[in-house]
Amino acid sequence: MQKVEADKVVREMIPYLNNQQLAKLKGVLGIFISVDDVEDSLEDNDLLLEKYFAAKRTEGCSEKSIKYYKATLTKALALIGKNAREIVTDELRDYLTNYQVIHESSKVTIDNIRRIMSSFFNWLEDEDYILKSPVRRIHKVKVSTTVKETYSDEELEKLRDNCAQLRDLAMIDFLASTGIRVGELVLLNRDDINFQERECIVFGKGSKERIAYFDARAKLHLQKYLNSRNDNEPALFVSLYKKYTRLTIGGVESRLKSLGRKVGIAKVYPHKFRRTLATTAIDKGMPIEQLQQLLGHKRIDTTLHYAMVKQQNVKIAHRKYIG
Repeated sequence: MQKVEADKVVREMIPYLNNQQLAKLKGVLGIFISVDDVEDSLEDNDLLLEKYFAAKRTEGCSEKSIKYYKATLTKALALIGKNAREIVTDELRDYLTNYQVIHESSKVTIDNIRRIMSSFFNWLEDEDYILKSPVRRIHKVKVSTTVKETYSDEELEKLRDNCAQLRDLAMIDFLASTGIRVGELVLLNRDDINFQERECIVFGKGSKERIAYFDARAKLHLQKYLNSRNDNEPALFVSLYKKYTRLTIGGVESRLKSLGRKVGIAKVYPHKFRRTLATTAIDKGMPIEQLQQLLGHKRIDTTLHYAMVKQQNVKIAHRKYIG
């Protein structure tokens, strides 16, 4: 049998065999040409992961994402206890099932792990380390859609009225009017702010640059906060201690949580401001494409996921157009 014919046989059998069985079939058909192919198959998981993450960095994946991917994949491969090139679908299914039971994880968490596995094994397939990804047969986990909470106008005013520090008031107004991510907020410097145009340059996921906009109230409170500072720190928001170091993500989260407890509002966190802005914008008729640009989303599906239309407006629209 010639090599071209043998390759065709293997391709036809891909839907029915796992990688181990396909490798055996290739051996029987005499497709292994040299010992180099056999030696390549002995590459351990650490080396495969190293090459995979090098590829992700080249694609522009952030170090934060790579760290999360690495922790997820390293743990999975260690528990399965096999070379990645020999892992089959059932072993990955068992891992996901056991992980959910042991850690009492949500469906969202399990689907995130499945998605990371899919990325890794698809890369192995694309780079010809394996003939087909064992994740192909593991479908996306169905997650029930829930309407996530947003801040009401009253809650936002309660948070503002109870800010004892100028920084906290400026920070709340800035998050509420720009809808930027907390990671983008802590990276901002004073020089990034254009008060005349009420806009700023932020660096989003994948180091993508975009312009964010803030309202007049945020402008006034931010100027008042910056004028009250006597430090030389370039960061837009700094700690309240005398060292005046750049505020961290954890610092923003803990401060907002503390303010929420003070006024009796549960679940006060930075991302909720972003979701509130998105929902309000959709509610008032902003085109979804413009909101996508404002939030810095790569895919419009993500924007739709953030923006939940208020039920009361659905009721009014039904009466207007149907009832």
